[in-house]
Amino acid sequence: MYDLIDRTLLLSGIEERHRDLVDRGDGVFVLIHPVDHAPKTVLLTMVIPTLNELLTKHGIDRPQIRFRLRVAVHAGEVHYDNRGWYGEDLDITARLLDAPELKRRFKLTLAPLILVVSQDIYRSVVRHGYDGIDGTTFEQAVHVQIGRQRLRGWVQRPVDDHRAA
Repeated sequence: MYDLIDRTLLLSGIEERHRDLVDRGDGVFVLIHPVDHAPKTVLLTMVIPTLNELLTKHGIDRPQIRFRLRVAVHAGEVHYDNRGWYGEDLDITARLLDAPELKRRFKLTLAPLILVVSQDIYRSVVRHGYDGIDGTTFEQAVHVQIGRQRLRGWVQRPVDDHRAA
């Protein structure tokens, strides 16, 4: 999985010096540093499609080891101290990723990847219709609670939307 993620980021122009990978046991947080050549649009127009393509190819080449990933995209402030990375924006991302509705929708497809974006990403990127981002493929479907805040997430229909049996 780490090799696929690393290849995806490199193919998308995000070098190792502009990111941190944080192992979460059953997954990974990819923290992209705010640099000019990695705007938020690149995450949706290059990183996600490249990851989906590599996951699909990997599943064909090695069907005995098939990866399926839930992906959440959010932007915000993260902090680091001697105990590791922390911050409310990491909590938001983790809650979106673990939302029961996202998991339910993923079970209904055979696609290798499902994407949820935060309301901040939807508002600042998706709804503006930048080249390569089709806002009509996103549906507000996820609700998460952080403290007293109720936040929304938009799920993108999987690229390979073959339904599971």
